[in-house]
Amino acid sequence: MGFQIPVINSNDSAKAVDVNEAVFGQEFNETLVHQLVVKYLAGGRSGTKAQKNRSAVSGGGIKPWKQKGTGRARSGTIRSPLWRTGGVTFAATPRNYEQKLNKKMFRVGIRSILSELLRQGRLVVSSDILPTSPKTKEFALKINALDVKRVLIVVESFDDNLFLASRNIPCVQIVLADNLSPASLISADKVIATPVAIKRIEERLL
Repeated sequence: MGFQIPVINSNDSAKAVDVNEAVFGQEFNETLVHQLVVKYLAGGRSGTKAQKNRSAVSGGGIKPWKQKGTGRARSGTIRSPLWRTGGVTFAATPRNYEQKLNKKMFRVGIRSILSELLRQGRLVVSSDILPTSPKTKEFALKINALDVKRVLIVVESFDDNLFLASRNIPCVQIVLADNLSPASLISADKVIATPVAIKRIEERLL
């Protein structure tokens, strides 16, 4: 089953795009969406913090001095954390924060987000949102007319006009239909997709 999403045009021409209810008519699964966003954000963490423990520092091949008779405390290696040049106790090691989430759960989560955005009126389809020239001024007028802080524009492919016109507008993010991220969708006040991009999303999520 399916339904139609109106296509918003500046010239008020009445058009609509047919979409599948299996993609844009799902109930909002808050638990799954939360898991999806956490997984996405965790995957972006570098996890490169590292320190040297006693096995990683150099030196310490022999005992610094004999066990008894020197009057000093016993010591087995200069790599001990007690020494100034020794290793770090409980040293931090590189870590992978990536979480596992299978493809089916990802698709269901994105469907849930898109459906909720559509119900809230935050997802719209526009055939003329894309700039016709590389000038930022022309594109900024279209964005300012939306009267929102953060705009996510979903396209099927990039072109020079879009790249040049949008790169100096901080509140606008451009993403390909094949690279939708849950964090970008949720954080945007308005998600604008071209008709071709909507159909591409539908193909990927069915």
